[in-house]
Order: sequence, then structure tokens, then C-alpha cells
Amino acid sequence: MSALHADYYADQLVQHESVLIENVCIAEATYRLRVAAPGIAATAVPGQFVMIRLAGVDAPLIGRALAIYDVVPDASGQPTFIDLVYLKKGVFTTACAESPLGTKVSLWGPLGNGFTPRPCDHLIMAVGGIGQTPMLLLGREASGSQSFGRPNGWAKNVELIYGARRQSLLAGVPDFRDAGFQVQLCTDDGSEGQLALVPDVLAVRLDEIDSDAVVRVVTCGPEIMMEKVAEVCRERGVDCQVSMETPMACGIGICFSCVAKVQQDDGEWDYKRTCVEGPIFDAEKIVW
Repeated sequence: MSALHADYYADQLVQHESVLIENVCIAEATYRLRVAAPGIAATAVPGQFVMIRLAGVDAPLIGRALAIYDVVPDASGQPTFIDLVYLKKGVFTTACAESPLGTKVSLWGPLGNGFTPRPCDHLIMAVGGIGQTPMLLLGREASGSQSFGRPNGWAKNVELIYGARRQSLLAGVPDFRDAGFQVQLCTDDGSEGQLALVPDVLAVRLDEIDSDAVVRVVTCGPEIMMEKVAEVCRERGVDCQVSMETPMACGIGICFSCVAKVQQDDGEWDYKRTCVEGPIFDAEKIVW
């Protein structure tokens, strides 16, 4: 594995004290918040994340890692606001969901390495649960509709395969359709789209694509789903990157609570911090 690039270290981050401008429910127990964070919005690339916490409170004390879902310009067209999508589940997310507009928050970022732009004929984003959150910006960059200070327009076709337990948990689907991506939905109970699992839908789709086409898959969601997606891609020789959702306490590489097993060039594995050496890894390097 290549050495950790200095740009991934936390000394590149920007810290903002901001307030909730939007905090809306977009699916069952799923919310999208918006804050003004121009220093982060201007430098973030798809796949990076921020650490966020409610300001001025002791519980929860540590921040929560959330992928940057969207970057929104101000009236002059300058990237100023960021959107974060979260599932109301634990102490922080419950408190956040119940916070009124104007609530003060602290956030720092952008953190992590982000996805690598790799030219392809087909970019397929295979996601489950809340795993769609890092994909909207990546799809826009790949299709050429948005730029993040690096090459864009590197995919001829962009597709989303998105699965959830039931229809009510599918979040942000209109955003992906409005971006012009082909969207396939699947649910565990058949209440929306196919009654199928994401890896199975992906396998069928990959087998449909011309063998001469260059295909790239990116995935995020439950670990067992990502492992199966990686297996589907490995069997077909398809490039795949995973966005690991390992719980993080600090987000800046100090606490070593977010480690994942990653294979080294010598065939052995070592622990890597997903906050600074990830969260994006080549799927073939992950020791599941």
C-alpha cells in the first residue's frame, strides 16, 4: 500500500462554529441538515467527511463523523453551505433531529482521502442503508455537472443501485434522479423496486454490460453488503472502492478507534485508521 499522503492529515482541516439553517426529515428517521461552512465547502472532494457536534453541551461530548452529502453555493455562486444526512439512532443524532433551526454546532473538516477519479465507461454506485450519503457529489463530478478542483466528467454513464429494508427508509432518491443518474432501487420486503439485495442486483447489472466497457464500482453501507459487493466485483475483475463506515471518536487519527484491517503490498495485513488513511479503500485491500 502506498504511503499516507500528507493532505489526508488533520492539519489541513478548517473548523467552523455555525448554526442549523435547515434540518428536515427526508425519510423514515433520516434527516438532512444544512450549515454554513465556506472553508469546508470550498475545499471538500467527494467521499470526504466532517466531524460535527452540538456546541456548548457536554453530552454527547465527542463529535460524530458524517459524510458530506452536498455542497451548496450562496447567491453569488460561491460554495458556502454543506448538507449532511444522518439517521436518527444514537444520542447525538436524536439530539440533532430534535434541535430547532438556529441551534449552534461545531464542525471540522474536510477529513479523509475521498474517492479517486478514475476514467470509466460506467460508474456504478452500489449502496445500502445510509450509504448513499457520500455518493451524490461523486456522481456529479463523474458526470461533469460539478467540479471540485480536480478532473471531472470522467464517467460516460453514472448509475445508482440503492437498497434498504423498506421503502420508507430510502432517502434522497429524488436528488440522484434530478442529477440525471440511472437509479435502481431494491428493498428487503419488496415495498419499492426489486425484492432483492444490492450485491445481487449489481451482479445482474455487471453481467449486462458489454465486456469491452470499463466499469468502476463504488460502495458504501452495511459491512456485510460491502463485502458481498467486493466479492461480486472481484469475481468479474471490476475495479471497486469501498467507503468504510467504521465508528470514529476523534476523526483526526489520534485515538485509533476506527481501524480496519488492510492488506499490505507484502501480503500481510495491518490496521489502518479510516479517518486519515481512508475512509476510501480499494476493496481488494480490505480484510473483511
